[in-house]
Amino acid sequence: MAVVKPFRAVRYDEAVAGPLETLVAPPYDVIDDARREELMARSPLNVVHLTLPDDADDAARLWGEWLSDGALVREPEPSFWALEQQYVGPDGVPRTRRGLVASLHPEPYENRVVLPHERTHAGPKEDRLRLLRATHVHFEPIFLLYEGEPPLEHPTGPPAIETDGARLWRLPADGIAEAFADKHLLIADGHHRYETALAFGAREIPVVLVSTEDPGLMIFPTHRVAEQVNGPPANEQDLRRALTALDAEPADRAATVVYRRERGIALVHGRPGELDVQLVEALKPHGVSYTPSVDEAVAAVDSGRAAGAFIVRPTRIEDVFRFAEAGETLPQKTTYFYPKLLSGLLFHPEA
Repeated sequence: MAVVKPFRAVRYDEAVAGPLETLVAPPYDVIDDARREELMARSPLNVVHLTLPDDADDAARLWGEWLSDGALVREPEPSFWALEQQYVGPDGVPRTRRGLVASLHPEPYENRVVLPHERTHAGPKEDRLRLLRATHVHFEPIFLLYEGEPPLEHPTGPPAIETDGARLWRLPADGIAEAFADKHLLIADGHHRYETALAFGAREIPVVLVSTEDPGLMIFPTHRVAEQVNGPPANEQDLRRALTALDAEPADRAATVVYRRERGIALVHGRPGELDVQLVEALKPHGVSYTPSVDEAVAAVDSGRAAGAFIVRPTRIEDVFRFAEAGETLPQKTTYFYPKLLSGLLFHPEA
């Protein structure tokens, strides 16, 4: 049973902290060093000072100072929040994704309430655990999916919070918690933070719940770029034609285009029921990195920075649920949910 509740959020007071667009940031795990420096320079109160501090104790000190100075204020009452994100995807199409911001009691995976779909690594969890132990604050929400219609009418009036394409409205609690009692919740983004919260023994964590039926929910592919590549001999001459053939392959059978500068282009097929990313993993490339851009993947090979690239199709949400409900985790970067959730809109203290 998923225990979903409203919560008393802490948020920026723009009258003290400054414009919200100078304070928010992408999630910690997509920010490189140069981007971190740029965000920190935007404002001494930018959220990256909390999510990517020099030291976890620095984040705890800043959190206390910002509360004392009034830059951060706590909501008077617990609330659910309706979230709307307007965005233009990597495919150039404008969309709107809608979700519900709530507090969730984290459950171990074996309880089959919250389901993972990707493997995690120890390093990021150790880093997040140090931060959580020092601050006792959840700075960033976890992105969860559920099946079925949303249990709320999306607000139409002026939002309480608005910046960078994101808008938030407070919601009454009527019937929302009950609607999730029998739901399986799938982690779309935030596996490391969820497992960190379990290790910490968190009572409640902030989540954004998005219906799989939301028309703005999109999964984009993440292509693989490798330093060493295995695979069959070339069977295609033209990359564009190979990509067209890939798109025409049955959705329930794995396939990938292998692009190599020296050994040529190949369209590779996998087994029925297998995912494209599982097929790539079975081919055992070495020195793998990831990009959502076909052009970037191809350029890495053409420039000699990589031996080959594996172009894949987006993973279908029904396949993600299928493997998760079977208790199987998938390769890293199986899914690319876009856009990322903004950090800095709402904070969730432990108490």
